[in-house]
Amino acid sequence: MDAATLGAVGTIVAGLAAAAAALIGHRGANRASQSGVVLGGYSTLVDNLQEERDKLARQLSENEVKLAAAYAELASERADKTALQGQITALTTENRQLRDRIVELGGQPT
Repeated sequence: MDAATLGAVGTIVAGLAAAAAALIGHRGANRASQSGVVLGGYSTLVDNLQEERDKLARQLSENEVKLAAAYAELASERADKTALQGQITALTTENRQLRDRIVELGGQPT
């Protein structure tokens, strides 16, 4: 083989090697890019889950406050109801005594 043929073959081999290296490099870049996308997506997912968790924790705290207020209101209403029931009992007893007294005095109970 003469020098020109060897030079041409060498150039072709060098070109093929460069193309192969570029192809391998491009695949590596794609993998790195995809890996970055996956890691970025994972990070976003974690952030979203943490935000949702924090939102639910705030809502739970608000509901706990509302629940405590509802229990307090119920206890107050029960106390009021008990007081009213006591008043009803006292007034009923007093009415019965007044009717009995009216009858004793010769009147007609209403």
